[in-house]
Amino acid sequence: MSQSVDREPTRDEVDRMEGLVLLEFGASWCGHCQAAAPRRDALLDEHPEVTHVPVEDGPGRPLGRSFRVKLWPTFVFLRDGEVVCQVSRPDPDELREGFEALVNAG
Repeated sequence: MSQSVDREPTRDEVDRMEGLVLLEFGASWCGHCQAAAPRRDALLDEHPEVTHVPVEDGPGRPLGRSFRVKLWPTFVFLRDGEVVCQVSRPDPDELREGFEALVNAG
């Protein structure tokens, strides 16, 4: 399920998120983000228990900096607000491994 947000969540809000969350940092114009989107969408379809929270990132954005985002897309897999794993500009196998780590954690 993809969550529509009108504003970027704060780090405190992210830390308090319950359940399985995929926090995705990127930009709508980013070619790497666009290339990863079909694979991400397919994995989200396979794992409806994961909530997708896209974050439009950019210079000086505090949430991205708090996760040390340097490349787009960066995917942060969270279980009850705790980081399970984080991957930047992943290949398809790395993205699948992130989902598997998330759903099998705990």
